Amino acid sequence: MAKRVQVVLNEDVLSLGRDGDMVEVAPGYARNFLLPYGKAVPVTPAVMKQVEHRRAKEAERQAALKQEALAFRTALDTIGRFTVKKQTGDDDVLFGTVTNGDVAEVIEEATKKEVDRRDITVPDIHRTGNYKVSVKLHSEVTAEINLEVVSY
Repeated sequence: MAKRVQVVLNEDVLSLGRDGDMVEVAPGYARNFLLPYGKAVPVTPAVMKQVEHRRAKEAERQAALKQEALAFRTALDTIGRFTVKKQTGDDDVLFGTVTNGDVAEVIEEATKKEVDRRDITVPDIHRTGNYKVSVKLHSEVTAEINLEVVSY
C-alpha cells in the first residue's frame, strides 16, 4: 500500500476539501497536480501555524456575523408586524400572490437594511390576513416575522 502525504489546500478542490483543510493524498496526486498548480502546500510547522491563524480569524468573523444577525433579529422582533398592500378581488382574494421579493422590499423599507429574497420563506398567500414568514439571517439565526396582507 502506497504511503500517503499530507498537504494543506490553498483553494477549494472538488471532492477533496476546502481552502485551509489538511488532507492526505497519494504522493503522485500531490506531486503532479496539487503542488505544481498551487492548489496545496506540503504540511510544515509554519504552514500549520498559518492555518490555525486563518481558522481563528474565520471563527472571529463568523462570530461577528452571528452577533450582527442576532441584533437584526431583535430589530425585526421590535418592529413586530410588516404590512404588504396588494390588490384584491371578491372575498379578499389577491390578484397574484405575495412573494418573497415583496416581503424583502417591506423589510428593507422598515429597517433600511437589505435582506436577500432567497433567504425568505413565504407560505402560499392568496388572501388578505396575517401570516408567519421565516427569514434566514445567518446559518444559525432565523427570524419569524408577522406579515399582514391588506388590500388597497
